[in-house]
Amino acid sequence: MTKIRIIGVPMDLGASRRGVDMGPFAVRYTDLRERLERLGHAVEDAGNITVPFREDAERGAQRGARFLGAITDVCARVADETAAALVAGRFPLLLGGDHSLAGGSIAGAARHHAAAGARIGVIWLDAHGDLNTPGTSRSGNVHGMPLAHLLGHGDQAFAHVAGKDPAVLAEHVALVGVRDLDTAEREHARKWKLRMLTMRAIDENGVRSVMQEAITAAASGTAGIWVSFDVDCLNPENAPGVGTAVPGGMTIREAHLAMEMLADTGKLIGMDLVEVNPVLDERNRTAEVATELILSALGKRIL
Repeated sequence: MTKIRIIGVPMDLGASRRGVDMGPFAVRYTDLRERLERLGHAVEDAGNITVPFREDAERGAQRGARFLGAITDVCARVADETAAALVAGRFPLLLGGDHSLAGGSIAGAARHHAAAGARIGVIWLDAHGDLNTPGTSRSGNVHGMPLAHLLGHGDQAFAHVAGKDPAVLAEHVALVGVRDLDTAEREHARKWKLRMLTMRAIDENGVRSVMQEAITAAASGTAGIWVSFDVDCLNPENAPGVGTAVPGGMTIREAHLAMEMLADTGKLIGMDLVEVNPVLDERNRTAEVATELILSALGKRIL
């Protein structure tokens, strides 16, 4: 049995398309809590972290990174809530909202484990690299920047939400399912020596081999693995409710295998499930897929 704490982060400040702030509600509507309890877990729902409306956050917008000040403030609270869950012996399950929230959740987990002298590993499942900084982003959308900042680059306030050191080291990070990078992100991936397990790697070697490599990287010398799952890593035919859909993604079965392998490690310490946008969805289908993947990550098996 795992003690789980659900934390909603209804944030759309990092994205250009509206509606992703309703993602936590859409995922909850699939009876997520009850289904986790049927797996034998003890679940508490901490509700949602307060996020300002865009109209109010506009005054704090910064050039090169829209709403960065407001996003940094929200992520500081996300970090505190994540760390508090871990202190209480709970597994933090963050429901987004756009992917910029990971700049808080992973930072909070890193701070918690750093107090015991340990690092954490991260597996980032996403169609995109999220490796831009305010100086390189073409859109200014911060949901394309959180991983760069968790590695210590870019805006220093956002990069150090939970401490003076980078939240994670490149050697402990694996990106899985990537298929849409811009020029700056490719340069950053090479410069920062990141493990980029793209869709080509999945096509050539299969999910099992790719996830074994990712798990080895994230688990070696760390206190455990944080998985940050952006539903746009899936093929858009399977998950239409996303704001930045890219053709040629993972199948549902490939994603389930990835989550099942993570569950098998026994080393999962927390999870983000982000970018569900019910405004763009079909009868809440993407939220339902998201819930099924959460269940696989937390122990649901075929047999």
